[in-house]
Amino acid sequence: MAYLERASPTLKETLLKIYRAEKPIEVDQHFHEFGSIQYHIKYSVSDPDIVHVSTSTLLETQGAVTLKEISSHTYEVITNIAVGVIDIVDPPRLGFQLTLALHLDNIPRGKEAIKIITRISEIQALILSSQLKEMLRKLNFQGDSQAMNNNNNRPIRIVYHPSEPFYVFKQPEKITAVFPMNFKDNSDVVIATSFFQELVEVGSQKEMGKAPQCSWSPIPPLQLRGEPVQDLTTNSGFVSFDITSRHVEGKRLDKTVWNLLNFYAYVKYHIKCSRGYIQRRMRKRMDSLVKLLDNTSLEDEADHQKENGRCNYVKEFVKVPKGKLMMKQRCKEMTRRVKISKFRIKINGCARFRFNQRWIFLPKFSSKPSNKSSYTKLD
Repeated sequence: MAYLERASPTLKETLLKIYRAEKPIEVDQHFHEFGSIQYHIKYSVSDPDIVHVSTSTLLETQGAVTLKEISSHTYEVITNIAVGVIDIVDPPRLGFQLTLALHLDNIPRGKEAIKIITRISEIQALILSSQLKEMLRKLNFQGDSQAMNNNNNRPIRIVYHPSEPFYVFKQPEKITAVFPMNFKDNSDVVIATSFFQELVEVGSQKEMGKAPQCSWSPIPPLQLRGEPVQDLTTNSGFVSFDITSRHVEGKRLDKTVWNLLNFYAYVKYHIKCSRGYIQRRMRKRMDSLVKLLDNTSLEDEADHQKENGRCNYVKEFVKVPKGKLMMKQRCKEMTRRVKISKFRIKINGCARFRFNQRWIFLPKFSSKPSNKSSYTKLD
């Protein structure tokens, strides 16, 4: 599964531009990423030592665990990115979840500055990962079947993108994440369905025994009964991953959480690459068929010329200006006359003798003596 880049490219580029500028520049930039994450960067010439960065996401949850605000643990992780560089502004900017004040003077020079700015650009990745991490921590892997039937253990609906929610619910000794898959284009549905089936087949091999078990079904699991109908109405089925305790131990937890959050993005990336590959193959195949047809037509034309006993030349008609055409005709006529003068001379006086008309050839003179001739010396 693809481990996508965590740092926001636009946020990183803007912060590096402000940091490397020789003179302070006014920046008031507001942008969105992935359709659900928004940022606001404020930098004023009047206060050139501080950059304000605000961010928020449409991430929502409902069920046993509800995390509408950033936890205190997440605040500590963000502050520890660079001690003395990041301060959390309370309250945040209106309409945002988090606002940071970055002290540019405290950022060290050299390669260390790029590392710190890159870590700051990963704010949303830290927020989203921490929320899902806390959910997985609260959903204990130990539990009996009676506790599983309580209303407190309803599936948790996570909205990372407005049109791409997924569910997390607890089962005996494991946690299952279910992704309802929907696509607008019919060709995307075909590619995605075949990809899911192949993913299940590969996941069932012995070599993949340590990876989370994957399953695909055209109908939703029984645990999702009672959820919104629009989420359970799909055209590509439901993909499920079973997460056990070994997948959330130590550093594995961070990777597992990030892969779950980016599963939709990975599937879209796979579909885009597959469509590009198919189109390249189709164009290559079309070119080969066209060349084959051209070669066949040339062979048929050559056979036809051989049957007629003569060679036909295909001329390309080009429009030539009138003056150039006349000059071309004159050159042809002059060339013809020169050729005639080189070979033989016709006596026009003998034209009246129609049947006795003859050609007179100029004799050839040679300075070399002939072997057949003999000379007699005179006294």
